[in-house]
Amino acid sequence: MKACRKFKPKKEEHRNDAPLFFCKTNWLSNFYFLSFSSTNNSFANPKNAKIMQTEKCCPKFDTEPWQEKSFQWNDKLFVKDKVFTFFYMPVNFGRTIKRLFKKLQESDATCEDNMILSDHTSKWNMDLYMAVDKPLKNAENVKLNGHILSKVYEGPYKDTAVWCKDFESFAATKSLTVNKWFMWYTTCPKCAKKYGKNYVAILGMTNYLL
Repeated sequence: MKACRKFKPKKEEHRNDAPLFFCKTNWLSNFYFLSFSSTNNSFANPKNAKIMQTEKCCPKFDTEPWQEKSFQWNDKLFVKDKVFTFFYMPVNFGRTIKRLFKKLQESDATCEDNMILSDHTSKWNMDLYMAVDKPLKNAENVKLNGHILSKVYEGPYKDTAVWCKDFESFAATKSLTVNKWFMWYTTCPKCAKKYGKNYVAILGMTNYLL
């Protein structure tokens, strides 16, 4: 994994009290949340999208199913989309999320576990994977297979580099190597403040073979 590079934006551009980080296995999470918050969509069934207009936005994240867990994905269904990034910084994230949820609603489908994973493939592109309960119309439906290792972290976004290093060590204790990284930001800033916890889960596809 490439080391994370600290980035200090101009003072007038800094919207968070935490320093920002660029990392191949991560992306500027505060820009992610700024875009996410502007979509006014829930990571749940679009039928309940009005929930976003109330005080309850993101459901409280249950860490137990994902904390230091190991499981197998067999044809797990996702819908895939792309976000243009500029040196790892998402540019059109909000537009992509709106597009995904429109397709979700048109297909009368549900986003399972409120899960949208990110995979930064280069400085110019980030792939998003939304877990769905059935294929969506006019969308890139993909199935992922492999052994998954997961661990949940809590704290400010500036700790992302530390989390990534810890996750590699966690995998190593199980004699595993992470071949593909997914970052799962579970809660928007408003709800993280309300709940008093900012949970981020790392999911790694490993070299384990059944």
